[in-house]
Amino acid sequence: MRPVLGSLALAAAVSTASAAFQGFNYGNTFTNGQAKVQSDFEAEFKTAQGLKGTNGAFKSARLYTMVQGNTKQGVIEAIPAAIKTKTSVLLGLWASAGSETFNNEITALKTAISQYGDDLAPLVAGISVGSEDLYRASPVGIAAGEFAGADPNTLVNYIDMVRDAIRGTPLQGAKIGHVDTWTAYVNGSNSAVIEACDWIGMDAYPYFEDTHPNEVSNGANLFRDALGATKAAGGGKEVWITETGWPVSGKKFGSAVPSPDNARKFWRDVGCPMFGVTNVWWYTLRDAAPDTPNPSFGVVGPKGNETLYDLSCEGISAGGNDDSNDSGNSSDDDDSNGSTNDGGSNGSNNGSANEDGDDSSNGSGGNGDEDTGSSNNSSDSDSGSDDGGSSSGGDNSGGSGSDSTSGSGSNSNSDAGSGSGTDEGAEDEGDGHSGSTHLNSIGASVVAILGAVALL
Repeated sequence: MRPVLGSLALAAAVSTASAAFQGFNYGNTFTNGQAKVQSDFEAEFKTAQGLKGTNGAFKSARLYTMVQGNTKQGVIEAIPAAIKTKTSVLLGLWASAGSETFNNEITALKTAISQYGDDLAPLVAGISVGSEDLYRASPVGIAAGEFAGADPNTLVNYIDMVRDAIRGTPLQGAKIGHVDTWTAYVNGSNSAVIEACDWIGMDAYPYFEDTHPNEVSNGANLFRDALGATKAAGGGKEVWITETGWPVSGKKFGSAVPSPDNARKFWRDVGCPMFGVTNVWWYTLRDAAPDTPNPSFGVVGPKGNETLYDLSCEGISAGGNDDSNDSGNSSDDDDSNGSTNDGGSNGSNNGSANEDGDDSSNGSGGNGDEDTGSSNNSSDSDSGSDDGGSSSGGDNSGGSGSDSTSGSGSNSNSDAGSGSGTDEGAEDEGDGHSGSTHLNSIGASVVAILGAVALL
């Protein structure tokens, strides 16, 4: 067994930022495919800002797409909601649905700049071109039945298109990057994507790494391994944590057991040392709206704003939320939803981040939660253990679903894609993340999203 990773060690391993962003992943649709509108996003952003035990620190939103759910190229209504609630945004363009869909993303980006440029610019944390696309296009992603991803040359071209689109606009200074599983980054054939980015985003889910001892007590070590491999491949580029989390309910995966208590431990061991130190978008605020995915990663339940476990970071020396307030709603174990422990649905998903269930994965884009983009790809949630990229996030929303590669990828739940495959190669790097399970649930959501995108 490796020694337990201390808070300071984990904080030191993460790229630092002078003013770190702290938030959640948000898809553009609910788990039933219904598009989120401005009032829905506003409600979710306000819920995140008011979470007990966090002192209002969660003021940032990662989006998977620029496209409003169930439209071809309309601007996602999360933008005006973010402006109204003063929520910073990591903008996302769905890249796993082909050039036509990506052109719609570019159109929506340009329209957003035209309509909201001066008000939006101060809130932009960065722009993500794609989410777990390299994983989906890999042999593992293909074997797992993922939706089409994007190869390195395509992503580099898309990154250049985004740079051209923002040149001479209020967003011209925005940092542009890509989000994927750590196994995608350590693959040397993908180095051109890293070189084209200003930063790289890592999705990592120790819960899905069943090729390693993945009980929650080893979660921080697995996360550290994924982060270390990503940083080594990054060549000095900033590494942002774009998806990670532990489920409050759902099935056991390897030695990993979903429960509010375990989610709380992972939050303290992995999240607290990074909060305020590096850019982090947790997976996720709420992923059970109206249906509860399996597994479910939401920190709040389907209704109301009460947390399912204590979100305070008291006693954590690096980063963290203000301890002073945290007694938080629910304590680790949470009683607040005891039932969730079982994997039950309780889950905390509300819909907030379009994480609907796992759909969100990019793969299909679409409306799954996260996917906002027009393409509806369901995200990848790699379940495989190698990849680690579980994509959970809600990419489903419009077509930009997020990926959930398990090990390192984002969670399946609503937003993420369903990539179940594990990333190959990951094991060599020290941490194979598996996450197929989590990806499976995400896949369902992605399919729904893709259907919405197809309407376009």
